[in-house]
Amino acid sequence: MVLSGPVPLRDLLRVPGGERIDLTAYDASATPGGPSGKAAGQAATAALAPRLAGLQERLFASSTAGDRRRVLLVLQGMDTSGKGGTVKHVIGMFNPSGCRIRAFKAPTPKERNQPFLRRIERALPEPGEIGIFDRSHYEDVLVARVRELVPPRVLGRRYGLINRFEESLAEDGVTVVKVFLHLSYEEQRARLLKRLDDPEKHWKFSVGDIEDRALWPAYREAYEIALERCATDAAPWYLVPADRKWYRNWAISKLLLEHLEALDPKYPPGDFDVAECRARLLAG
Repeated sequence: MVLSGPVPLRDLLRVPGGERIDLTAYDASATPGGPSGKAAGQAATAALAPRLAGLQERLFASSTAGDRRRVLLVLQGMDTSGKGGTVKHVIGMFNPSGCRIRAFKAPTPKERNQPFLRRIERALPEPGEIGIFDRSHYEDVLVARVRELVPPRVLGRRYGLINRFEESLAEDGVTVVKVFLHLSYEEQRARLLKRLDDPEKHWKFSVGDIEDRALWPAYREAYEIALERCATDAAPWYLVPADRKWYRNWAISKLLLEHLEALDPKYPPGDFDVAECRARLLAG
């Protein structure tokens, strides 16, 4: 009898490529593969930190010997889904000097006159680094679709351009981890109300957030199309239920750990005689 271990989280949360996606079929408060509750989840997340930090150091060290591999975490989701909170919690487990973080806002007038992937290319992580995108090139097929910012023919071409771009990244040693933070309509309302109730959170609130809620069905459809058309072997999508913050933090930490373990970076050997260097230090 052959016994199999637990299913890797990246298999459990992976969005099937080429299939029609219905986000209403996914429970945003679910905890697939996760610990038994909030306390256990927070403890499990903390326990991942030493392993993540060790793998990050090995990844950076291997780059000094010519290893071009790096990791890019792409975070997408509705407003209040936790992109910023995820960045804060994930970066806390890494050495910040080995991370490259970019929060993409609306493109500037200059950027709008350039190919839409140009600003993304400039923000990519260098070999040995872990890059994190708070929003990304997917805004150009999400907001652009909902707000009708470009003609349909232009929008339709962008999915193929994104796929080819991500395939080129994979060929160049970039492990792309794309995460859709799946938040429920009800939980978003609760989080927005919490910001209104706390004057210290007013800076995070925008009246436009209320206006965007009226467009929820359109945004959901835009995400469904992006998940369907851009879930590839080179850069799959992972759907992380985001109503429970503790699960969100654990799941993304675990996804990063599984991808880093698959890379299995090695410390490069020294190009010097250890015994000779030791003898010289002891003689000095």
